[in-house]
Amino acid sequence: MEFRKWEDLPHFMQTSQVYPYYCRLASKRGQLFWKRWLDFVFSSLLLLLLWPVMAGIALWIKLDSPGPVFFRQERVTQYGRIFRIYKFRTMVDDAERKGSLVTAEGDSRITRVGKKLRGCRLDELPQLINIWK
Repeated sequence: MEFRKWEDLPHFMQTSQVYPYYCRLASKRGQLFWKRWLDFVFSSLLLLLLWPVMAGIALWIKLDSPGPVFFRQERVTQYGRIFRIYKFRTMVDDAERKGSLVTAEGDSRITRVGKKLRGCRLDELPQLINIWK
């Protein structure tokens, strides 16, 4: 886990409201290190165990609709750093340009496979890769 010095935090975070939380986290740096290590080890083990399932899902997505297997989106971390999140694609390719950014019940952009993957949250499996970053 990235842990910055107080003076290296973005200016908008250096407030009297944030300071007590910062001090609490600073006192637990060792615990945060081991948590990060365990996150990495367990995500690696899960990826090894689940790769056949993930390969099957990737093939299922490819057979169901044209476009990439993965959906990538940029998100912003607590320190303002941009990172990419990965999920299995559950909507038609270019869905953001073909409609609202928010999905609604019965959204026609959701593929048949996507509906099933979302129902059991299997579209989230590639997020195990995000833990490595």
